[in-house]
Amino acid sequence: MGRRYFGTDGIRGRVGEWPITPEFVLKLGWAAGKVLGGGEGGKVLIGKDTRISGYLFESALEAGLAAAGVHTRMLGPMPTPGIAYLTRTLHADAGIVISASHNPHHDNGIKFFSSSGQKLPDAVEVEIEAMIDQPMDSVSSERLGKVVRLEDARGRYIEFCKATIPSRMDFQGLKIVVDCAHGATYHIAPDVFEEIGAEVIAIGVQPDGLNINDGCGATAPEAVQAAVLEHGADLGIALDGDGDRLIMLDHQGRIRDGDDILYVLARSRRRSGEMVGEVVGTLMTNLGLELALREQGIGLCRVKVGDRYIMERLVDEGWLLGGEPSGHIICLDRTTTGDGIVSALQVLAEMHETGRSLAELCEGVEKFPQVLVNVGLGEHPAEAILGASPVNAAVVEAERRMNGEGRVLLRPSGTEPLIRVMVEGGDPELVHEMADSIADEVRGICGGGH
Repeated sequence: MGRRYFGTDGIRGRVGEWPITPEFVLKLGWAAGKVLGGGEGGKVLIGKDTRISGYLFESALEAGLAAAGVHTRMLGPMPTPGIAYLTRTLHADAGIVISASHNPHHDNGIKFFSSSGQKLPDAVEVEIEAMIDQPMDSVSSERLGKVVRLEDARGRYIEFCKATIPSRMDFQGLKIVVDCAHGATYHIAPDVFEEIGAEVIAIGVQPDGLNINDGCGATAPEAVQAAVLEHGADLGIALDGDGDRLIMLDHQGRIRDGDDILYVLARSRRRSGEMVGEVVGTLMTNLGLELALREQGIGLCRVKVGDRYIMERLVDEGWLLGGEPSGHIICLDRTTTGDGIVSALQVLAEMHETGRSLAELCEGVEKFPQVLVNVGLGEHPAEAILGASPVNAAVVEAERRMNGEGRVLLRPSGTEPLIRVMVEGGDPELVHEMADSIADEVRGICGGGH
């Protein structure tokens, strides 16, 4: 049975448009309480990022959970991985995140963590959807769920992050630019890096409910890039709106994406004897990373795009490290989900142990030219676009011209109404030409733009 509301990262969409509406989220809270809440008297945590609609959906979820007889602890603005951590350590039955991650303020979404601090399996999401279809009722007034605000959530998570690297490490003299994207890490990430001794220049730390991810953070690293060069910093750290995505920049302002970070961490784990099995990437992982890892005697396993699929493979195989070029990095030997702050700390730890700069640690990865073009779907279903003859013909032509020395990938976004066209190969001009050609065919059918 397929999922109707859940995508690759929870339920997401534009605020005010179904299903991101108050009435749906109320029912979702009730359904989640029934399925995940541990029965009447259970405990669920709710955290959010900084977008203004978080207030609306926080209240709706709390009301739905109360109607199911489930108690709620409100965390306020809190990074997604922080909610996962607190769900696990406070022995809650589930954690709920109100966030649209890297999307603009006009979007929002709901995602869930199990009691173990991991994202839900597909089967559980299907069970929640089935419960949504049932008539909503309420327990009697004396059995309604109660609400408590957890005042020390921020401090608990800061201490957890610092504990993922050895306490003996002192980063005095290291200057870091930290861009929090005006999101959920704004009151956490700067303190983490300051408390380990670094000098921190913090940007993107003045959320107003509307400026989340707006020209800043992991999806727009130009802001932190400029700050690194302006301040002569040793490196830059760019997080996204909910803190589970990380892009880094070296002292020269060069962008180091998730593939570069995975390379650094895989070599670090191998050096320390902690590497287990292979690194898990996705269909978007650059071929250059695969070849660089192979040189180090480390395999790369590719899965479908989405950190949930990376996590599934890591758990199934008993491996520890995976991630996406977009900056979702999962270090299962440190935490249970993708965590931008924790991943950045692992890179800093490797710099400390080796005495090498970020730029030096990234040496060895030669990226293949890769072009990604996003095309808006409009009202067209993704399946119709991907199955269209002109699009398929353009893909065949691109593969013919690259003559086995490149890759073409078309896929619908799991978080936005887009078709993503990716072309990778050795010839930069040909890669751009083929990506544009395929994207033009998709646009011709969609009748839309970027």
